[in-house]
Amino acid sequence: MENISFRTIVLPLGDRLYRLALRITMNRAEAEDVVQDTLLKVWECRSEWEQIGNLEAFAMTICRNRAIDITKRVGRNAASLDVVDNRRQTTDNGQQSLEAHEQLSLVRRLMDNLPEVQRTIMLLRDVEGRSYQEIAQVLGISEIQVKVYLHRARTKVKNGVKD
Repeated sequence: MENISFRTIVLPLGDRLYRLALRITMNRAEAEDVVQDTLLKVWECRSEWEQIGNLEAFAMTICRNRAIDITKRVGRNAASLDVVDNRRQTTDNGQQSLEAHEQLSLVRRLMDNLPEVQRTIMLLRDVEGRSYQEIAQVLGISEIQVKVYLHRARTKVKNGVKD
């Protein structure tokens, strides 16, 4: 990596880091603190950027670990992320809109109840669109294990929706 710029490479990761931290901490203020801590830690490691193969995966790993530390220290907040999605749905049929909103809320609750690793993998793969390799790098596990955890998470959510 030649000529890495904090402003052009690292700062744009802020939104992704925030979404990851928010899904883990389930608290906006804590997620913002995690992102700040992450960006500071990445900045402090700037002399090592050339040796880091994937700076984004490095930042995501720091963010995930910091968010998990805060969650363990403070205890899991029971707040739901349903309040994060305040978008108005414009549908001709109000009943369809209500059913879609309830379905989305159910999926979010089911995801919130998944084990930490499964929830993180599902977020990174299905919401963020990350590759198996990137997820494995962030979590420090093999790609095969990522696929296993993802399959288990999707199965749990799918079975929860059917019930």
